[in-house]
Amino acid sequence: MYEPNVVGDWQEYEEHAGLRVRVHRLERSEPPRGRDDAAEGLTYFRLRVTVENRGTRRFCVHLEDGQIDVRIGPDGEGAFVDWRNSQFVEGFDVYPLRRVTAVLYAAGPEAALSQIDAQIQLRVDDEWASRALWTGCVDGHEEPAGTGTPAAGGQGGLAHQISTFLRDQAGPGTAS
Repeated sequence: MYEPNVVGDWQEYEEHAGLRVRVHRLERSEPPRGRDDAAEGLTYFRLRVTVENRGTRRFCVHLEDGQIDVRIGPDGEGAFVDWRNSQFVEGFDVYPLRRVTAVLYAAGPEAALSQIDAQIQLRVDDEWASRALWTGCVDGHEEPAGTGTPAAGGQGGLAHQISTFLRDQAGPGTAS
């Protein structure tokens, strides 16, 4: 069964040894160059997408508009993405033990920000990598990966709810 990542989790790419990506720092934030008129009445948030090279060779990475899809609310409606304020990665060579980060500004109705899905499809060395999905919420509290604490706010948090749902779907006798 395919399990989405929780905001803050790293996703390893099997087809590109040593390359990994994550969506993190999902937080309310006004855009640096001012609000877009199309976002009237919406609440802005930003998220960061970091690509890290833990391999032994360099990778040329592209992470531009159209490669990041942000959906909000229980029905998965498209968020307003502010392309003018967002910062993308366009053909950057990521050498071993280096990182590169894209910053995306988006907006949506306040009530829909309790569930945000971000799908990323990285282009590496002019080849498309597999798509990966992260889920979280603006009010979640991201913990560093590997700390053993839920990334989206404890027992009632989105990460806990997803984990519980997936365990229930797997049936009895599965380890947690």
